[in-house]
Amino acid sequence: MRLYRFLTGPDDSSFCHKVTAALNKGWQLQGSPTYAFDAETKSMRCGQAVVKDVEGIDYDPSMKLSDY
Repeated sequence: MRLYRFLTGPDDSSFCHKVTAALNKGWQLQGSPTYAFDAETKSMRCGQAVVKDVEGIDYDPSMKLSDY
């Protein structure tokens, strides 16, 4: 099964740590990162898609993807 997540966060070190943690759990970067202004909070936000192949498990919409 192939899993997909889109990580988001503020433009600070916490976002980098979130992506680093995912990479260290075996997730791989998918595509380019995004960077956009959030008018509501008046701050910049980052986003990065990550994917991971997991063998022997069938996808279920109720699964918590961050557990993998």
